[in-house]
Amino acid sequence: MRARMAFCEKDRTVTASLKILMLSAEMVPFAKIGGPADVVGALPKALRRMGHDVRVAMPCYRSIRPEQFGMTTLIDALAVPFKHGTEDAAIRETTVGGVPVYFVDAPRYFQRENVLGYQDDGDRFILFCRAALEMCRALDWSPDVIHAHEWHTAIVPNWLHTIYRHDPVFQSTASVFTVHNMAYQGIFGHRILEVAGLADQEFILPALAEKQIDAVDLLGRGIAYADVVTTVSETYAREILTPEFGDGMEKLLRQRETRLEGILNGIDAEALNPATDIYISQQFDADRLEMRAANKRALQEQCGLEPDPHAPLLGYVSRLVSQKGADLLTTAFDHIMDLGVQMVIIGTGDPHYHELFSQCVARYRRRAAVHFSFGADWTQPLYAGADMYLMPSRFEPCGLNQMIAMRYGAIPIVRATGGLIDTVTEFDPAAGTGTGFTFRDYDPWSLLAAIARAVQSYRYPDSWHHLMRRAMSVDHSWRVSAERYAAAYERALAWHAEDAALHHPSDISDGLQGDREV
Repeated sequence: MRARMAFCEKDRTVTASLKILMLSAEMVPFAKIGGPADVVGALPKALRRMGHDVRVAMPCYRSIRPEQFGMTTLIDALAVPFKHGTEDAAIRETTVGGVPVYFVDAPRYFQRENVLGYQDDGDRFILFCRAALEMCRALDWSPDVIHAHEWHTAIVPNWLHTIYRHDPVFQSTASVFTVHNMAYQGIFGHRILEVAGLADQEFILPALAEKQIDAVDLLGRGIAYADVVTTVSETYAREILTPEFGDGMEKLLRQRETRLEGILNGIDAEALNPATDIYISQQFDADRLEMRAANKRALQEQCGLEPDPHAPLLGYVSRLVSQKGADLLTTAFDHIMDLGVQMVIIGTGDPHYHELFSQCVARYRRRAAVHFSFGADWTQPLYAGADMYLMPSRFEPCGLNQMIAMRYGAIPIVRATGGLIDTVTEFDPAAGTGTGFTFRDYDPWSLLAAIARAVQSYRYPDSWHHLMRRAMSVDHSWRVSAERYAAAYERALAWHAEDAALHHPSDISDGLQGDREV
């Protein structure tokens, strides 16, 4: 094992510099299809500020213009083992915030209109992952840790314990696999193992026997093989051990529980700063809350609402789907409006909810508005102008919007699930504690009761301003999360070394390792 300084579990500090390769299908500012893009856009920069050598690899999609990002060609033609032969791919390079970003450029597979949604998605991301590892070999760069995100890169921990196990570049490389959402698993036919060069490793994971009869679940392989498995909040890490949230993976996750950790995502506190935000009408901070009123007025004007400074203004920015609580909100809409509030809804999603929200706001002209799109010119003014922010999700692995809302002084009203309950605490006016309002039962009346509590509290301006300042003062930056990831990398290295010393880690068909303590 490579020499490094000691890791201290007690204070969770890491003093050694690590070489980290992060693999993802998406990364801000290049491509975004979900939350992982924000994580991979921000976490490497935070780790690099800690002194780690962090690099990112992702596919080079058609939407990414090399000239826009100042890309250079690192490798003209890399022969990538693929299926029963090789496929050539070029490797492009640029930097973002000091972080080197490598792009696997294979036009036949990635120069397409969309990032995902093709019948050969399994082949595409197997090629990307294999090219990223072959790139390391070509550059003679040995990462201490490979951090893979979501099913698109889940094959990599499998490879590190099988076909790359004795490769000198990767022999001591540990793996960390992050599950952002258990609902997306990358399920393909058994042919995918031939594409991946693992046809002779076609075993059935005991904990997934029923699920794997006719298919290969790539997410399951990432969970089974990774030295450490992380997900995006502590509560979600506990929730996915249950049938309700585990999506068929709960048995496997329970077998790997000693390797599982929830690490809360952060937000980019520099970019998301009401004191410097160029998208809002009036910049402000926690010490100048009186200036925030101009943003409420501007939001009301932008959305065609009555310019009433006293009406509690509720905001909701979301994909308009049931998972995000759209069913609760449309069901309770009239009762919510009976509380004397205004409401602004921003987002796109299920056409069914487009129609329902249109009907809802039509009944409350000048008091409610809906805008079917996303964009900083709409979302940032809402965060800065709304008094309260709704996030009534059925499940929420982490959630970033509630953190952004708090940063801008919009008090969150959330369901007590996943990362929402890890970031929002119930307001107690008597004790002067808490940062928002929560409800546990997934039904419209529990949501209504939480909104009613918030509206009642809003009637006391001094107490409400203290609540706003408290919410704005919470540190949701990536600094704390990055420290926890660095500690997880050190644990992964320790597990990897112990597994290598004790037994062949690829032999997991008779049961999974993970029952020992480091």
